[in-house]
Amino acid sequence: MSSSDHLLTWTIGSVRITRVEERVVDMPWGGLIPTSPELVDGCQPWISPFMSADHTKLLLSVHSFVVTTPETCIVVDTCIGRDDLSIAGDAGFGDRLAEALPGGFEAVDIVVCTHLHFDHVGWNTVEVDGRLQPRFPNARYLVTAAELAAERDQEDGRAFAASIQPLLDASVLDVVEPDHRIDSWVVLASSPGHTPGHVSVRIADGAAQAAITGDLVHSPLQFAHPEASTISDNDPALATTTRERVVDELADTGVLVLGTHFPPPTSGHIRRSGRDVSFEVADEPTSP
Repeated sequence: MSSSDHLLTWTIGSVRITRVEERVVDMPWGGLIPTSPELVDGCQPWISPFMSADHTKLLLSVHSFVVTTPETCIVVDTCIGRDDLSIAGDAGFGDRLAEALPGGFEAVDIVVCTHLHFDHVGWNTVEVDGRLQPRFPNARYLVTAAELAAERDQEDGRAFAASIQPLLDASVLDVVEPDHRIDSWVVLASSPGHTPGHVSVRIADGAAQAAITGDLVHSPLQFAHPEASTISDNDPALATTTRERVVDELADTGVLVLGTHFPPPTSGHIRRSGRDVSFEVADEPTSP
């Protein structure tokens, strides 16, 4: 790959999308997506870039997307941040994120929280003089009502206290509909199941289109097998239905799919051949 894996970019018409990596971890398939070796083997060779060389582990990336339209600077999900959670954060991520932002943290207009799991909200806030405050001082943070009201386990509850409550206290968190339009190029898309109020993000400029998945999938394997739910899916049946719908909507359409947990190359297209579905890696992204 020609560019740094920490910063990869795509152009969708007049919209620029940049992936900013916090870290990539590997984990046994059963640690996130309970499945059989036969299921994984049946997705070869196209699944190979997203798994370990011996095929026994899933490669899981934690990254943000910076979406820059002609009107709006948007950050989609803000990764882990803290280092005392089940997946450790990376203190260097802040510098990489700032590098990808035209104008730095102050230039961000909107932060989209696809959902409120700890690995998506951690850099929402920053500690200043012992007090947590919004990291992006001029931004509005977006979340759906169902997501804000959802129950949280202990780990996500700690993340809520550190990364969401300070936004509520500062009156910068906006509760929006799951189909909320941000501007002429970017709109949210309801995709519940992983969490009750989960959203993904759709980007369009004329015929050029992209979709940022959020956690409706953690691996492209789930496009081929929507029934392969993760252990963290709140409602596996609904999550399966959502994945089936998204595959029907996006297969063979030319929409560039950007996986919120897909390691480099991160992007691709959903293809259907008869009853078989695959994920075709997109052309190599460019350097920022």
